[in-house]
Amino acid sequence: MLHLYTHAACLQHDPGPGHAEQPARLNAVLRALDGDRFAALDRHEAPRVVREQLLRVHDAAHVDHVLNSVPAEGRIQLDPDTWMSPGSAEAALRAAGAACAAVDAVMNGHTQRAFCAVRPPGHHATGAEAMGFCLFNNIAVAAAHALHTHALKRVAIADFDVHHGNGTQAIFEREPRVLFVSSHQSPLYPGTGSEDERGVGNIVNATLPAGAGSDDFRELWDGALLPRLHAFKPQLVLVSAGFDAHRDDPLAQLRLGSEDYVWITGRLMDLAHAHADGRLVSSLEGGYNLTALAASAAAHVGALLD
Repeated sequence: MLHLYTHAACLQHDPGPGHAEQPARLNAVLRALDGDRFAALDRHEAPRVVREQLLRVHDAAHVDHVLNSVPAEGRIQLDPDTWMSPGSAEAALRAAGAACAAVDAVMNGHTQRAFCAVRPPGHHATGAEAMGFCLFNNIAVAAAHALHTHALKRVAIADFDVHHGNGTQAIFEREPRVLFVSSHQSPLYPGTGSEDERGVGNIVNATLPAGAGSDDFRELWDGALLPRLHAFKPQLVLVSAGFDAHRDDPLAQLRLGSEDYVWITGRLMDLAHAHADGRLVSSLEGGYNLTALAASAAAHVGALLD
């Protein structure tokens, strides 16, 4: 049984007309997960994250800034790409809460795998600031929750979003209990993620040039990233599941297809089965062509179901 976590509040975060990270993204994913193929999904309403969980990875000043910046109407801008509307704080609390609830579900044996269909995304948010469409770092909050609440010693985060998860890396680059591995296009926003950024030996970045496709992506994971993940022997696998490396995505220039997300999902499930009793939690990050996002997310979740 695969747990699905989402919440209607995640549709109320509205960065404004023309913004790439629009509510229609989540609607497209949720529509794609309807129907007989996904009847076996065990659907759950995402709870709110609690302040203590946020403070394990975010400064109190950042948490307060996000929660206290909610406009009564209209929108306010936190950085050049990141906006808040009246529903944004509740959406962010539910998105991070979904990831923590999913960790609890897999660690307590209620399911082996979970997918969080949430927004705003998280992996660009650092400990101290919102950026790149992200308010709180959902996957980082989940990893810290796993370390603290479930006393894990080794948590792996695999990030296949086309953009480097700079926030996740910055939060954990001095935390040897967390291994962060990322494939991403370079050069590209946010300009971080070079292969010489290694943290305390727990950061592994692997870059792809514009125009790289399926073979390049698979060779990178098989040759550079998956061996490091297996050597780490994680007790829990967390996934920053961005689908913006798809060939039709407007914000990048890689050339993946939905079949590549089936492939990488299978490889990460193998990793989880080898070392973590199958425990895997995935959370939605990027993906900005609605058709490609829907197809890719459905491929990913279908593989998790299988």
